[in-house]
Amino acid sequence: MKYRSAFDIIGPVMIGPSSSHTAGAARIGRVARTLFGKLPKKAIISLYGSFAKTYKGHGTDFAIIAGLLDFDTFDERMPKSLEIAQEKGIEVIFRTEEAITNHPNTVKINLFDGQDKLEMVGISIGGGTIEITELNSFPLKLSGEHPAVLVVHQDRFGIISAVTSILSRCEINIGHMEVARLEKGEMALMVIEVDQKIEDMVIEELKNLANVTQIIRMVE
Repeated sequence: MKYRSAFDIIGPVMIGPSSSHTAGAARIGRVARTLFGKLPKKAIISLYGSFAKTYKGHGTDFAIIAGLLDFDTFDERMPKSLEIAQEKGIEVIFRTEEAITNHPNTVKINLFDGQDKLEMVGISIGGGTIEITELNSFPLKLSGEHPAVLVVHQDRFGIISAVTSILSRCEINIGHMEVARLEKGEMALMVIEVDQKIEDMVIEELKNLANVTQIIRMVE
């Protein structure tokens, strides 16, 4: 992995003990909360590799739940997040998995609230840096470090061009973009990381595009 600065090695301002197992885990949880759009009623946390072996000692358990509660890495409430989640009526289930993954610090988060559900896979790379690698069966690459918009849409001709045209007209520069689809002509996903905040009016324009079913805004 290439580090951009010394802070990628030292890690973020955080509640310890580990930048990868605690701060990174909290950031993964917080991205899941953002993508879900609300506090879940139930969370199933499946841990793999090093996460599965050391999650209690390194605080990965309370860190992920802190992220789901929308706590930042330096929030002093983080160590009490499991108790806070219980007080809020959130059912939390931790599972340790034996499957071998591509990265040792891997977690799958399943969130539920009535008919609403989300499945997300994230990895903690080190120094608090994370990457989201899967969302509802869509493979993707999302760092969570930059403003981004996720566009869920029907796989139709011209959708990608329509989305990028709106961003271009609003002078929003695209730093990274990925597209994926489950089947030809079926549900598809665009993941677009940009260099500046995406305003509400841009989000509304994107929502009004034909064949777009959901817009999720990620804020740095």
